[in-house]
Amino acid sequence: MIANPRAFLEALFFAAVKAADPYEAILRHLPPPPKGRTVVIGAGKAASQMAQAFERAWPHPFDGLVVTRHGPIAECRHTRVLQSSHPVPDAAGIVAAQALMEHVSGLTQDDLVIALISGGGSALLPAPPQGFELADEIELNQALLASGAPISAMNVVRKHFSRVKGGRLAALAYPARVLTLVVSDVPGDNPAFVASGPTVPDETDAQAALRAIRDYRIALPERVISSIGQAVAPNPEDTVFSKNEVHVIASARVSLEAAAQLAREHGVQPLILSDAIEGEAKDIGRMHAALAREFAAGKAFGKPMVLLSGGETTVTIGNGGYGKGGRNSEFLLSAALDLQGVEGVTALAADTDGIDGSEDNAGAFCDGDTVTRIRAAGGDAHALLSAHDAWTAFDLGGDLFAPGPTGTNVNDIRAFLLL
Repeated sequence: MIANPRAFLEALFFAAVKAADPYEAILRHLPPPPKGRTVVIGAGKAASQMAQAFERAWPHPFDGLVVTRHGPIAECRHTRVLQSSHPVPDAAGIVAAQALMEHVSGLTQDDLVIALISGGGSALLPAPPQGFELADEIELNQALLASGAPISAMNVVRKHFSRVKGGRLAALAYPARVLTLVVSDVPGDNPAFVASGPTVPDETDAQAALRAIRDYRIALPERVISSIGQAVAPNPEDTVFSKNEVHVIASARVSLEAAAQLAREHGVQPLILSDAIEGEAKDIGRMHAALAREFAAGKAFGKPMVLLSGGETTVTIGNGGYGKGGRNSEFLLSAALDLQGVEGVTALAADTDGIDGSEDNAGAFCDGDTVTRIRAAGGDAHALLSAHDAWTAFDLGGDLFAPGPTGTNVNDIRAFLLL
């Protein structure tokens, strides 16, 4: 019997995070040292934790430089850690991107570059094309975030407006060999989409970027669209990439399986819906709520059980304003509205990096009384959802989940416990 549903769901969350521990994952993929220099680079929300893990695992000399977001970082003894802004780029990101480009310049064929890549690197490494400035890349990122486009489409656009993304950083390291170790936060785990692939080129071209701009109605200045349409991204078949290797060392699937195993150990039957769910957060929230109601009322599966899913939803802001929160909070507030009065269902939706959107929470909890608690505190759940202000709603209800930065990032985990 699960005496404390929230504590159980929290335990599942931390089991998922532990399965993406950078140290064990990196240790399994390290090569022998090269004849020449070892140069370490990195970018993403988990960059400092990955660098710290690398320092534990690599007993040889190296020169390290990684970029992560502003805020607490893991202590590194031999790696320089730069910080910049996420999800909207800042001037520090321009400096950081330039530093990474310089860090891999002048290498030889005897040298080895080890790239530690995790989600969030797209915003952390602004490096707009010649003739453009930081303001242009900020406008691009804001338009992408407001569009509701999936992360795969966003990154196709981003890599065609950059001097770093789309494999360009690896090309600068040639003739050194580049080994890329990726903590994936994208549905499908395509490493070229994580942080817009600074060391991993892919087959998408400028026409694909223009189609994404058109299909998702991404509002951009004509001069930016023109630049994207003329961009030529690196070809993965190019000789400069021939010696390179790429490994996805942690992913949502592995983390969901770890959560499922812990559920079984507690006598709870797990059902993994998918590790790659995409779509509008409030719509996916309603879908999960519908499934939870169906399983709670039906007899197809025994209880207790837990529905698990991963992936990355999106929030389309449109032309209106917005409040506080992120995609997990919005997802769960939408679900909470459809779970009003339903007994025996408790849910958690959270970002595995520990931060959901604009605030310091990873996500939130909800149950059949969440909307009632929000109303009792003076809030209107429907109005707050419409205003993209889910953080305020869950703050009123006392349902925020704030474990702090976790040191990894394999996207979101959603768990609905049915008792």
